[in-house]
Amino acid sequence: MRRAGLLWVVVAAIVTIIGGCSKTEGTKQPSTEQRGAPSGAVGTGGAGANLNDDEFVRDVALKNMWEVEVSRLALEKAGNPDIKSFAQRMVDDHGAAGQDLKTVLPADRVESSLQLDDKHRKTADELAKKQGPDFDRAYLKAMVEGHQDLTAKLESRLDVQSLADWKTAAAGRSDSKALPEPKMAMPDVQVRPNKSDNDVTMKINQWAADTYPVAQKHLDIARRLETAMTKPSTN
Repeated sequence: MRRAGLLWVVVAAIVTIIGGCSKTEGTKQPSTEQRGAPSGAVGTGGAGANLNDDEFVRDVALKNMWEVEVSRLALEKAGNPDIKSFAQRMVDDHGAAGQDLKTVLPADRVESSLQLDDKHRKTADELAKKQGPDFDRAYLKAMVEGHQDLTAKLESRLDVQSLADWKTAAAGRSDSKALPEPKMAMPDVQVRPNKSDNDVTMKINQWAADTYPVAQKHLDIARRLETAMTKPSTN
C-alpha cells in the first residue's frame, strides 16, 4: 500500500506541475542514439525491461519539467527564429501530453511538489547566463542529450517487436533526412506498450508508447538544428 501511495503522489506531481508538459526502473538504459548519427536515425536503446513504476514516473517527470523550463527560456533568449519555433513546439507538445495524462489517471490524488534535481537545475542555470549564439548552441546541445535520455527511458516501457518495426519503418521513410511526423506519416506502424497485468503500469506504458514518436521527432529536429548551427555562414 505504501508503494502504491508513493506512485500516486509522484503521478499527481506530474499532472499538477508539468500541467503544461510532455508525455511518460531500476537500471539506467543506454542512450537511444549515438551522438553524431545522421539526423534521420532513430533510437537503438533497449526495451521491455521490468522497471519500477515509482522510479520511472519520477525520472520522466523530472526530465519533462526540465525540457519545458529550458524551452520557455529559449522562447525569451534564442536569437535564431528556427530555434524559437522548436522551443514553442516543445512547450506545446509537452502541454498536450500533460492533458493526455489527466485523461488516463485519476485526478483526485494527493498533490506533491517536485523539484528539478541538482543536475538539471545546474544545466538550466548555466543556460540562463548565456546570450545570443552561445545560448542557441548550448540549448540545442542540451535538447539533443536530454531527448537521448528521455527516449531511452521510454523504450523501457515499450513492446520490443513493435519498437523494432517502428524504427525500421521510420528509418526507411526518412531517407536519412527528416524523421516523419509522429502519428501522421506512419499511421500503419504503431509503437505498442509493454503488456502488464497491473492497470496502473499498463496506463503508464501506454503513455510512454504515445509519447515515444513525439520525443523522437523532437530529437531529430534538435539534431538538425544543431548541425545547421555548426555550418559556416555563407554571408
